[in-house]
Amino acid sequence: MKFIGIDLGWKSQPSGLCCLELIAGQLQILDLDRLEFIADILTWIDQTVEPNEPAIIGVDAPTLIPNAIGSRLPDKLTHKYFGKYHAGCYPANQNLPFAERTVNFGLELESRGFAHAPTIDPQKLGRYQIEVFPHPAIVNLFKLERILKYKKGRINERRLELIKLQNYILDILPTLTPSLCTLRLCGSFTSEIPTTGAALKAAEDKLDSLICAYVAAHWWYWGKQRNLVLGDRTTGYIVIPEKRGSEEIE
Repeated sequence: MKFIGIDLGWKSQPSGLCCLELIAGQLQILDLDRLEFIADILTWIDQTVEPNEPAIIGVDAPTLIPNAIGSRLPDKLTHKYFGKYHAGCYPANQNLPFAERTVNFGLELESRGFAHAPTIDPQKLGRYQIEVFPHPAIVNLFKLERILKYKKGRINERRLELIKLQNYILDILPTLTPSLCTLRLCGSFTSEIPTTGAALKAAEDKLDSLICAYVAAHWWYWGKQRNLVLGDRTTGYIVIPEKRGSEEIE
C-alpha cells in the first residue's frame, strides 16, 4: 500500500510531493519532490502509483467546496477545536480564486479511481483520497501547545521552526504506529535546513507533503479509532490524527 502526500499550491506556486510505502510493517520514503505545474503533478502520481495499485492520497487543499460563499463546515470546525493552537484553516468557498484549481485537482484524482474517503475500513486495500491539514496534525502528532510557525515571519525565525518540525519527524514518527523509517529523509536533507528564502520554502513544502502522506497512512491504518474527521463528503471534510497518548508509543 502506498501513501501519497501532496502539499498542493492553491494558486500557481509549486507543490510538495511525498510517497511512502508500507514495507515489512514500516513506512519507507520512496520519493520526496516538488513540482510546479498540475499536469506534472498528475504525471508524477501516474508514474508513482500504477493504474490498479492501492494507494491513498492526502491533499492539503480544499478539494470539495460545496458552498458558494463563506466558510465550509470543516473550516469552521478547525477554528472551533484548534483555534487555541493557532491552527484554524483558511476559509474556502466557490468564489475564491483558488477554488477551481483545488476542486479540479480532486476531480482529476477521482477520475483515476481515488474515491473520497471521509469514512474508511482500516487497512482495507483500495484507492482513496482525503483532505488533510498539516498544522493541527502536527499539533496532535507531536503533542504541541501551538503550531510551529514556519509559514510566516523572518527567514531565521521560520528556519528555526522548520528545524523543530524536522526533528519531531525524525524523533517521534519512528516511535508511532505506523512507524516511519527516516533514513531516506536524512538523505534528502543532507545538510542543515536552508538559510535562504526560496530554498527554505522548498524544504517546507517537502516536509509538509511528508506530514500529509503520514496522515494518510495513519487514517488508513487506524480509521476513526485514532483520527478525527471534521465534516463529511457533503460539506467537505478534513482528516486529523487524534492527539496521541503515551500508550501509542512503542
